[in-house]
Amino acid sequence: MATSPVLIVCWLGLVLLSIGSVQLGNAGGGLLLAGAILLAALGKAWLIADGFMHLRHAPPLWRGLLLGWPLVVGVLVLLTLWLQRAI
Repeated sequence: MATSPVLIVCWLGLVLLSIGSVQLGNAGGGLLLAGAILLAALGKAWLIADGFMHLRHAPPLWRGLLLGWPLVVGVLVLLTLWLQRAI
């Protein structure tokens, strides 16, 4: 089985985003850093869905559901962090 160049690029992207997430996590705390980490997680979800699960060619509903869920969770986490700071 030959390795697809797309999968190699996706794998490298996942590695870079994971390293970036760890570095951001070690940089301290704050709402902006949490947003950056969640943005990296959203990027990883997109790479997994489109690259490894081959949802680029799936019906828009399935792709939207799978990519929308991490977005909703990320927004809820940021909202929770923001509300916690406001109290």
